[in-house]
This record gives sequence, structure tokens and C-alpha cells, in this order.
Amino acid sequence: MSDKLKLLCLSTAEPGCSLAIIDGDSIICEEFWTSRLTHSKRLVKMIEHMLAHRACMEISDIDAFVAARGPGSFTGLRIGISVAKGMAYAMEKPGIGVSSLDGIAFRFVHSSIPVCVMMDAKRNEVYCAVYRFDHGRLVSKTRERVVCPEDAIEMAGSAALFAGSGSKAYKDIIEQKADNPVFAHDFLDSVSAAALVLSLYLKEDFLNDPENILTPSYIRMADAQLSLT
Repeated sequence: MSDKLKLLCLSTAEPGCSLAIIDGDSIICEEFWTSRLTHSKRLVKMIEHMLAHRACMEISDIDAFVAARGPGSFTGLRIGISVAKGMAYAMEKPGIGVSSLDGIAFRFVHSSIPVCVMMDAKRNEVYCAVYRFDHGRLVSKTRERVVCPEDAIEMAGSAALFAGSGSKAYKDIIEQKADNPVFAHDFLDSVSAAALVLSLYLKEDFLNDPENILTPSYIRMADAQLSLT
């Protein structure tokens, strides 16, 4: 199925905005933009420009809309998911949600050691999951959790590749506690819209998979909610 689909994919899970248009197994175009502008002020313009000037496509040519559903910035996630849902509704096409952690981990599908993805969740915590790949195929993935950096390192087990904003925020701790850690380059720490699609392609019928519902997955309650508990 995947070789017939044109997908518009985006991530607003972090300060940087990632956008890609995929045609089957080919990336038509991809863009990453970090600026002081909020996602709400740039995302729609980015999409319009990419479709018209880079992909030379109409929005009606898109078969499905994919967005990072979390974890990540609560406000950022809501903006990206709302835009993806709006386009999907207007075009009467599917809207698909994929884990933000997958959008980092699947940059490293050819890693021979476990990939420990750590997104900075602030308050001395990280959003984390550990992935194991074999020749480009996912072998296993732990449950997504919000934990202290030490617990994330323990989840990784033996020597691992650490990626994501949390791996840099707590690099000193990882170097002290982990067994021969390897760190991803800073360029590869962000959620990639194109990598979200690699995660989807593991499933034959991802358009109809209930796990891919386009709703936020925050993992942790917002600070405002926590203050009330």
C-alpha cells in the first residue's frame, strides 16, 4: 500500500518544526525550521509554500496527513495535531498520529546497538523509550515512559546509542552512569517528519490501525494539572 500513497507529515512536538512530503518510498521534499516564531504563526505558511513551490502539488493530491502525537510540548502538539486534523477533515482523507519518540528512533534503524531516545521533559525528567533494530527492522520497543535520566539509562541496559534533546541535557549523567554510551549528533536529536513514516511502514494497513489515532499522547500531565493534584 505504501508505494501508492502521498503523505504530508509534520512534527511540532519541539521548538523546531519538521515537515515532509512523501510519495511511497521517496521523499519529495523535507524542511526543518527553528525560529522564534510560534508554530501557530509559521506551520500553515510552511505547508502552503512546500506544496506550491517545492512539491508542485495541490493539497488534494495528498492521500493522508501524518503528525507527531507526542510526547513533547503540550502547546506545540496541539497546534500540529489540530492543523493535521483540519486538513484531513477538509480533504476527507485519513489523519494519522505517530509517537514523537519514533520520529527520533527511526533515524537510527541501522544501529547495531539499542537506541535510547530521551526527549527533555524538564523538571529533571525525560520522555523515554528504548528501541532495538536488526538490519533496519524493529525488533523491540519498550513502553514509553517519563522517568528520571538514571532510570532511562537503566532501561537502555548495556552499551547504547543515546539520542534526543534529553540525551544532551543530561549528557554528564549518561557519561557517568552508562556503559560506553554513544551519542547521536546534535543534528539528529529532533523529531523527523520523514522518520515518522518509517515507523508507519512497519504495518501493512496503517491507515486503519486504531493505534495510529491522531490524538495527543502527553504521557505526563501538564504542569497546571499537576499543581492541582
